[in-house]
Amino acid sequence: MNMAIEIFVSALLVIGGAFGLIGSYGLLKLREPMQRLHAPTKATTIGVGSALIASSLDTLLISGHATWQELMVSVFLFITAPLSALYLAKSHIVETVDRSILPPTATEAPWAELRRAPKDVPSEQMRVE
Repeated sequence: MNMAIEIFVSALLVIGGAFGLIGSYGLLKLREPMQRLHAPTKATTIGVGSALIASSLDTLLISGHATWQELMVSVFLFITAPLSALYLAKSHIVETVDRSILPPTATEAPWAELRRAPKDVPSEQMRVE
C-alpha cells in the first residue's frame, strides 16, 4: 500500500479513538444530564464512524473490493445516534422543565414537547395538529 494512504487510514483510526476517549471522559465528568448526553453522541457518530471508514478504506485497498458491512453500520449509526439523543433530550425536557417559567408560544398551542394527553382520552384518539 502507498505510505500516504496508510498514514491517512492510521489518522482516521487515531481520530476515532480520540473521539471515543473524549466522549467517555465527557460522560463521566459532565454534571448535567443534557451535557452528558452530548458527549457520547458525538463519540458515536464521529469516533465509530471514523474507525469504520478507516476499516472500509483499508479493506478496499488491500483486497481490491469494498465491503458493505462497514457502510451499513456507518449509515445505521449516523441515523440512529442523533435520533436517540433527540428523543432522550425531549423526554428529559418533559420530565424536568417547569411549565410556569416558559414564555408563551407564538400561537395558541402549547409547546410541542410539553403537550400531554388528557387523562380521560385514550392515546389513540389524541390528534396532533
